[in-house]
Amino acid sequence: MKALTRRETLKICAALPLTAKFAAASLLPSAETHAATAPGSDWSEAVIASTMHRTPNPADLGKWGYAISLYLYGQYLVYKRTGNKQYLDYIRGWVDSQVNEEGVIDRKITALDFMLPGNLLIVLHKETGQQKYRTAADTIRHTFDTYPRTSDGGFWHALSRQHQLWLDGMYMSMPFLVRYGQAYNDQKYACDEAVKQLLIYAKHLNDPASGLMYHAYDESGQQPWAQPVTHHSSFFWCRAIGWFGMALIEVLEVLPHNHAQRNDLIKLVRQLAGAYEKYQDAATGRWYEVVDKATTPGNWLETSSSSMYTYTLSRAIERGYIGKHYAGVMQKGYKGVLSQVSRDDQGFAHIANICGGTNVGDLQFYLDRPRNTDDFHGIGAFLIMNEQLRRA
Repeated sequence: MKALTRRETLKICAALPLTAKFAAASLLPSAETHAATAPGSDWSEAVIASTMHRTPNPADLGKWGYAISLYLYGQYLVYKRTGNKQYLDYIRGWVDSQVNEEGVIDRKITALDFMLPGNLLIVLHKETGQQKYRTAADTIRHTFDTYPRTSDGGFWHALSRQHQLWLDGMYMSMPFLVRYGQAYNDQKYACDEAVKQLLIYAKHLNDPASGLMYHAYDESGQQPWAQPVTHHSSFFWCRAIGWFGMALIEVLEVLPHNHAQRNDLIKLVRQLAGAYEKYQDAATGRWYEVVDKATTPGNWLETSSSSMYTYTLSRAIERGYIGKHYAGVMQKGYKGVLSQVSRDDQGFAHIANICGGTNVGDLQFYLDRPRNTDDFHGIGAFLIMNEQLRRA
């Protein structure tokens, strides 16, 4: 029996029910897979093909969470560029495994981390018109109405992280909030709240001397990592700073140009850009796990944050927030990230040296974090960066 061509296989897949399409993807001829990841190919598509090959059924990716959603949002950006409906169907397959037909999410929204998947709800409602996605997005939006705050109004990182602000939380929640406001006529509240949160977090976590930002703050001062006077943590963890930089960029995309505090956010972007330039590793173009301790034994160059910094620089240059002289830093960062992308003997793409999910800790804790390959934190950040840099 003659083997099916890729075109014939895709035609069969298109006629299958949604959950069966992904299993059928493994039928694609291996020679075509090799071609997809050949030198000079589309690395975004190569990463997606490899991820979908590893997990043909999106329901098997895992439960409602931010890292998977970061990856799938990156995949959505590639879908918007390529028009490949398989990418959108895969995203929808995961969301449908987590949200029922009444729009009920299969997890209580008890942390900012659980808000990031809301970005997928907004785009799926736009793409399909199905009310359940809007209903689920409404649930996340209205969680803010009663969500606990510090005394000066900052959203706690989680109900289980009482009185704590983590830089990570700003990307987990604020891009969703402003996109929701833009999509559903709630822009004034959404933009004002997002600016307020970003500035409160910066007030507690910013370090103007280095240009970097601390990972977390505990208003109560009870956490073992909290400094006695300032109550912030002591180290500059790479990805936390990357999350915050991207949050600034995404909120600025939606924030009205005449917003009274827009320039306050742009000043923070400029500060971070200067720090990214200062602490970039000259030899590789990447950044360290603990950003300002390049010579500390055991420190290592981390890929997800390097993607985030590179993305932030590129968009900031594009929008005129920072000068074009940062293009050299950006291009060196991009080249550095691409050096961590490789192909195995079957032609599948992999991304190395990605820090696993991380809590707040001491120096050794950060240095000892696992250096993963194909971790969703890294492949998601890579896709967002690569889609930006492809057109920069």
